[in-house]
Amino acid sequence: MAWTWRFEKADGSEAAPAVQPEEFTTQGDAESWIGEEWKALLEGGVDQVRLFEDGTEIYPGPMSLHADAEG
Repeated sequence: MAWTWRFEKADGSEAAPAVQPEEFTTQGDAESWIGEEWKALLEGGVDQVRLFEDGTEIYPGPMSLHADAEG
């Protein structure tokens, strides 16, 4: 199994991350990484992320990196 992040701008278009991720072997590793890197990603132009396991999206919709965002 491979866990990967998709990085997006606010409009849902793909964004290049300022911090290059690895391919994660567990969901926990992927979530820990985003918890450590979200500020650098946000500062680099990423507004939201989506987590995938082998091509299948895990959460319903994107997760915002903006601290004041709801959802």
